[in-house]
Amino acid sequence: MVGMYAVEKHFGDLHVLKTIELTVPAGQVVVVLGPSGSGKSTLCRTINRLEPIDSGRIEIDGAELPAEGKALAQLRSEVGMVFQSFNLFAHKTILENVMLGPIKVRKLDKGKARELAMSLLQRVGISEQANKLPAQLSGGQQQRVAIARALAMQPKVMLFDEPTSALDPEMVQEVLDVMTSLAKEGMTMLVVTHEMGFARRAADRVLFMADGEIVEDSVPDEFFTAPKSGRAKDFLGKILTH
Repeated sequence: MVGMYAVEKHFGDLHVLKTIELTVPAGQVVVVLGPSGSGKSTLCRTINRLEPIDSGRIEIDGAELPAEGKALAQLRSEVGMVFQSFNLFAHKTILENVMLGPIKVRKLDKGKARELAMSLLQRVGISEQANKLPAQLSGGQQQRVAIARALAMQPKVMLFDEPTSALDPEMVQEVLDVMTSLAKEGMTMLVVTHEMGFARRAADRVLFMADGEIVEDSVPDEFFTAPKSGRAKDFLGKILTH
């Protein structure tokens, strides 16, 4: 469970998160939509303290996120994060990339870490690429490795910050398919995306953000067929007519 309580965040004079109140129960898939600059990515990045907050409280499973130090590293390891860029180690194989966290952080022995990594690479459909380097893979495959790497830490919640926006269009679906299967398996997920089809298909709940605020919080059907706010209607009008 993720909880955000009265969270405020500024970048200089820019008020990017305004009194955010949000709880994501275990097993729920929440998709965050909104125009550019609405605060979606910042919201995602505050949840594991990649962005510090000015005030308020963030909790994972009832434990408050510490500001720094070992306790933060520990809690961070419970939160998987997948970004636009894949951030894989270029000189390590796909398998080594996925094994690294469990060995270094979870202190798993090499054999067990290898077993876990192979089963996760199978789960995301690229176990046959295990001994290749990231540069030998397509963008869609690299992003699936990044998802496997995050899952290898056995996180309580997965955060996705526009995971498909840097991909060529034909690779988007293979990454969304992996995310959809995770959603079906009951992983707690917060997903910032522009992929409306995924939001409709996989989300339990849609948050619409504008100007640093959560303007709407509803189920996908309701949001896509009868948005309440002018901002959301305008946003959907622009997106769905293209």
